[in-house]
Amino acid sequence: MQHKTIQIAIVDDHTLFRQGLTSLLSEYPEIHVAFEAANGAEMKDRLTAAPAPDVVLMDINMPVMDGFESTQWLKQFHPDVKVLALSTFEDDKPIIKMLKNGAGGYLVKESRIADVVQAIRTIHEQGYFLNELISAKMLRSIQDNPTPGALQVQLSDNEITFLRLCCSELTYKEIAAEMKLSPHTIDNYRQELFDRLAIKSRTGLVLFAIKNELYAP
Repeated sequence: MQHKTIQIAIVDDHTLFRQGLTSLLSEYPEIHVAFEAANGAEMKDRLTAAPAPDVVLMDINMPVMDGFESTQWLKQFHPDVKVLALSTFEDDKPIIKMLKNGAGGYLVKESRIADVVQAIRTIHEQGYFLNELISAKMLRSIQDNPTPGALQVQLSDNEITFLRLCCSELTYKEIAAEMKLSPHTIDNYRQELFDRLAIKSRTGLVLFAIKNELYAP
């Protein structure tokens, strides 16, 4: 069966990276690079003259208009466009901020082209791309949960507050102070949620909170 071509855009300030990725993706007939842009402002200009793509591969650190602002703008004016963050960042903070701003997935630029293609297919079909940061068990829980906000696990009020604060810029120690609890108690909440939700990172906790409407990006 012939699948509809997935229209994508690549927004990245490194010309060679954009051109290289475009060349590699040309080997996959189900994916078409509709346009490239060096930053969010250039992306906005391109969108005034062309239909919005299905998926945008979005760099985070760009001049003029970075990935955070660009993703937020897309979610406001083109909410059907899926954003896949593609960057050299590997720490939690930029990933969390991109998720909060509306990105549906994240890949490092060192990823193999086959992994990039799989991520594009997945985010196009499902709206989210969940990789090693979030387990298959969590993905199944989300897919089997069509009702927004209907949690598959029972959470205490303190656990819900903890999850919401995980979506902030606060450190775990600062979250403990905000909740008037000891850092040891917060560590226990974190580990308990990691185990119960089969999540491996704070990024996973944030995505769980967003998907279950405990936090609205």
